[in-house]
Amino acid sequence: MKLDEIDHIAIQVKDIDKSLNWYLKNFNCKKIYSDKTWAFIELNNIKLALVRKEQHPFHFAVINNNIHLEKNVQKHRDGSISKYINDPDGNKIELIKYTDTK
Repeated sequence: MKLDEIDHIAIQVKDIDKSLNWYLKNFNCKKIYSDKTWAFIELNNIKLALVRKEQHPFHFAVINNNIHLEKNVQKHRDGSISKYINDPDGNKIELIKYTDTK
C-alpha cells in the first residue's frame, strides 16, 4: 500500500521577503517562488510555504489525485487545484493535485 505524501507545510509570517531571506540564509534550501503575498521554498524532503495571515491559514498539504475542479476547489496559478478540509480538532489540511486538473 502506497502511503499518502505531504506536499508542503504553510506557516504564517509578517513579512514575506524578510522571512524568505532568513530561511535562505539559515538553511540549505532553494526558492521555488515568491511575491508579496507568499513564498515557496524547497528543502530536501519537503516544501515550506511562507504565507500572510490574511490570505492563508496555517496548514499542511497532502497530495490527493482524487479531487476535481468543482465547488470548493480552487485553481491556482501553477495549474494545481486544491481544497481545505478540517480534521476533528479543526486543523486545516489542504488537499492538492498538480496534474490532470480537469
